[in-house]
Amino acid sequence: MSIANKTINFMGSRIIATIFSGLLLIGSIGSLAVNGLQFGLDFTGGMQIEVRYEHKADLEQIRTTLTEANYSNVIVVNFGSDEDVLIRMQQDFTESLGNEVVAHLKSHESGQIELRRVEFVGPQVGEELRDSGGIGMLFALVVVMAYVALRFQWKFAVAAVAALVHDVIITLGFFSVFKIGFDLSVLAAVLAVVGYSLNDTIVVFDRVRENFPVLRKTESLEVVNVSLTQTLDRTLMTSGTTLIVLIVLYMYGGELLQGFSAALLVGIVIGTYSSIYVASNLLLSLNIIKEDLMPPVKEGAEVDDLP
Repeated sequence: MSIANKTINFMGSRIIATIFSGLLLIGSIGSLAVNGLQFGLDFTGGMQIEVRYEHKADLEQIRTTLTEANYSNVIVVNFGSDEDVLIRMQQDFTESLGNEVVAHLKSHESGQIELRRVEFVGPQVGEELRDSGGIGMLFALVVVMAYVALRFQWKFAVAAVAALVHDVIITLGFFSVFKIGFDLSVLAAVLAVVGYSLNDTIVVFDRVRENFPVLRKTESLEVVNVSLTQTLDRTLMTSGTTLIVLIVLYMYGGELLQGFSAALLVGIVIGTYSSIYVASNLLLSLNIIKEDLMPPVKEGAEVDDLP
């Protein structure tokens, strides 16, 4: 079977990809160690203030005004109508906080602004729950490794889990480097990235497993290239259509969904990349060969009788 003119040499760039991934991981881990994550109100708690304008509120102007007044992590969204505004910020509670905020807003507005309510928002995710979430993530990775090892082979399991860790660290690093707020919606997006990346990797691995018995006289590197080429159309279609939706969501979904859509955008791009240049690359580094996937020879059977 001639395959020389039918495949893309993805693994020809495996060394460059390894260096690139290494730099991304070093940068992400370094930023997480130095800067950490900018946790939102879901993790830290803060104040929630509802005000009503007599005309359509300019959310960007409100956000700019409060940021210039040194309020931290200000989130401004409409609440029910164009005149009703919900303001969330990381701020300690004081009796006069609502009136102070309204005073700052009135200094940049000509119309009336009515203060509706002021309340403290407690952190939904405390230190104990964050620790539990971390343990849960580790448990999930162990289960994924066991599943892939049973379905394929242990080398596939190691490569798949390494790719997942790679994707999560780089996604978190993106939020740390650019100091984007990290809230519960972003955490949900990171978990979704894990599922998406694993699914993409499993599709590639499934094709690798199918091709090893078929391309029995072909080197492992070429088998991986053939498998990646065969799944490329599916990968581009799936990732492309998902990215289009997420770009629209990021642009028009409002401030509350920007972190969620940004995490998925970064995660899907990195997840698609890692399925090719991290998981498959590691598979070759672990010296995957056709004998790893061939069924055991039964006593008395001839080698030529094997599929």
